[in-house]
Amino acid sequence: MNETTKYRLFFLGGVVLGALGTIAVTRGKLDVKPLATDLLSTGIDLKDKAMYLVESAKEDLADAVAEAQVKSQERRAK
Repeated sequence: MNETTKYRLFFLGGVVLGALGTIAVTRGKLDVKPLATDLLSTGIDLKDKAMYLVESAKEDLADAVAEAQVKSQERRAK
């Protein structure tokens, strides 16, 4: 199977899945609101965790810089 055929099959599969999803949503068999709410909730949780990690890294870096400045001043004093 060459690359062109593989990409065409992927595209065709995506079109079929999209069509089936559209049919399911329009006929009311798939309730999108709870799914979207769960997805957004998970995204917010991930964002909060990432922000916590960034803030933690900033604090650690600020501590390291402060310690380096103290050591530098101690060396200059000697």
